Amino acid sequence: MRASLLRRTLRSFSEPVTHLLPPSLPLSLPPHARPGDKVVVAMSGGVDSSVTAALLARHCDFDLSATFMRNWDTKDELGDDGKCEWERDWHDVQSVCRKLGNIPVTMCDLSQQYWLRVFEPALGLWEQGMTPNPDIACNREIKFDAFVHRLGESVKWIATGHYASLEWEAETLQPKLFQSRNRFKDQSYFLSAVQEHKLRKFMFPIGNMDKSQVRELAQHFQLPTATREDSFGICFVGEKRRFERFISEYLPQRPGRIVNEHGATVGQHHGLWSYTIGENARIPGRAQKMYVARKDVAKNEIVAVEGGDHPLMWCHALTAHSWTWISPSHDLDTILRLATNMAVDGRNHKPKFLLKIRYAIGEVECVPCAGPAPNTEVEPYMTLSSEIIGQMRT
Repeated sequence: MRASLLRRTLRSFSEPVTHLLPPSLPLSLPPHARPGDKVVVAMSGGVDSSVTAALLARHCDFDLSATFMRNWDTKDELGDDGKCEWERDWHDVQSVCRKLGNIPVTMCDLSQQYWLRVFEPALGLWEQGMTPNPDIACNREIKFDAFVHRLGESVKWIATGHYASLEWEAETLQPKLFQSRNRFKDQSYFLSAVQEHKLRKFMFPIGNMDKSQVRELAQHFQLPTATREDSFGICFVGEKRRFERFISEYLPQRPGRIVNEHGATVGQHHGLWSYTIGENARIPGRAQKMYVARKDVAKNEIVAVEGGDHPLMWCHALTAHSWTWISPSHDLDTILRLATNMAVDGRNHKPKFLLKIRYAIGEVECVPCAGPAPNTEVEPYMTLSSEIIGQMRT
């Protein structure tokens, strides 16, 4: 059934089709997109957005163009050729567009907006000892907001290479964000702060594909980025530099003590922002590794313990200081009402919710409950590894 629906979808969007896709390929397109719609592919220079552009260029009769977002101007820290990293990405984007029949491509410079709306707020949180996720903020503030406004109303759709799934309600055409069927690459966590109404203009054509399929398609289309490795790490730090060295250029050092659970000094740190709860405390001369269990901002101290299985490395509840609702039909009061005891078949039950605390970790069942105003407690049904303060939970 799925294969036949996909074949009908492909026929309705492309006429004629010069390279027939395998029926099993889960190409994800909005059901109400039409031939001739103006579509802009947001290209990064990576293989995912390159294949997204190739699929739309070869198999869909859209009015297609591409845009490269320049969000940061990072110099190559090794100085091997003097070029900025974004210039290399821009070169790859242009090469792919030429390969696909000279797709019109432009650059959109959003570096100032990124600095003001993503980087500066993140610096403030790092300085407070928290661990923000700039990639989530970038999606909320830049890719799904500032970028959309820059393109203007004439653009019907924006296609990206995200691994996530969008489904539209039949009557209202309201988009709903779901996890990718490819759970290994699913990026819905990074989209969790984007409100649903801002997804109306977006499509994720490769959202449900396996990475191996994307790589095979890149080879099939002979794309210049076919062998390019996936990028990791925070975009403005780059992949070669250490995070601590980079952030030290923007935040002053504030040395303090590293103490054990009894308060005895076991080391020194140069700033709370350079440590993340749960990671190696990097204390030299220790026979056993010590891990960051707590940060005491008032004392400017880090509490470190021996072994990752220490009791201080685990938590039984999380405190949520703020909530971001993807759908306007939900709010905290509604969730808390649902989470109260409900009589079902004469027994008291609490509806279960799913909690995701990090990108690479699966979801666990949980229940929210009212805490000291304005905070809310989230109690998982299993003990979790120590939380990262300031991180996004979904």
